[in-house]
Amino acid sequence: MNLEEYFARTGYKGSLENQDLETLTDIFQHHIRAVPFENLSIHCGEKITLELEHVYNKIVRRKRGGWCMENNQLLGWVLKCLGYDTSFLGAYVFNPHENAYATIMTHLLVKVVIDGKAYIVDGGFGVSYQMWQPMELVSGKEQPQAPGVFRFTEINAIWYLEKMRRKQYIPNQNFSNSDLLEKKDCRKVYMFSLEPRTVEDFRFQCTYLQTSPDSLFTKKSICTLQTTDGFRALIGWTLTETKYNYKENMDLVEFITLEDEEVEKTLKDKFNITLEKKLVPINVKGFYTI
Repeated sequence: MNLEEYFARTGYKGSLENQDLETLTDIFQHHIRAVPFENLSIHCGEKITLELEHVYNKIVRRKRGGWCMENNQLLGWVLKCLGYDTSFLGAYVFNPHENAYATIMTHLLVKVVIDGKAYIVDGGFGVSYQMWQPMELVSGKEQPQAPGVFRFTEINAIWYLEKMRRKQYIPNQNFSNSDLLEKKDCRKVYMFSLEPRTVEDFRFQCTYLQTSPDSLFTKKSICTLQTTDGFRALIGWTLTETKYNYKENMDLVEFITLEDEEVEKTLKDKFNITLEKKLVPINVKGFYTI
């Protein structure tokens, strides 16, 4: 494991001299535009494990992506190696279909402190809820980014993340009522405390999420990647490409339904992913919005 190989994977060629917010943001953006948020291992007969060396080999050497416990663990390692003050936190993800937060802590986050200010760095959420810049850990402050306006709210030592989105233009009207589309203007994302966590705190969740029939990740095969002006996502056989603010206060969302034989080529062309085992796509309705 070495940083040069990681930066070759993400394409980052900037300075590593200063542990400042500008450098952190640049490193972070290169990561989310090179490394997909994906759970394809579950749907092609592979087991997801949390050993850092395994995560490194998967993402850096095999040029795959991963979910939050992989992406953010790797990011945390990189930032710590560079001298940043980092720690892990654990979050409970909001389920819009149940209108409630999960009862299991399934989301791993990175907290970074720079010059006494705390920031949340999360490279493992994907789709339109993927932040593009580290977010200052301040309650009630609106933080506009390309994907929309994010905001933390702190109540009794619990922090809540929500996102306000723009209107959406969907040229293919066959998808205008797709269950993949978020209908609300303001969406709760997750809640967390500032209690430091370790990767060990996520062992059970890692197994549960890839084996339980109640898990979102066993119900859908997901691969999403941020681009310079939006994101793309392959969920089951549905490919979506979103361009942020292509008109004033309007995002463009384009949908295509793929045939089985098109999935493998799309993963290669759109996400730079080549799987070693055969993917079995799945997309059970509900449970996930973009």
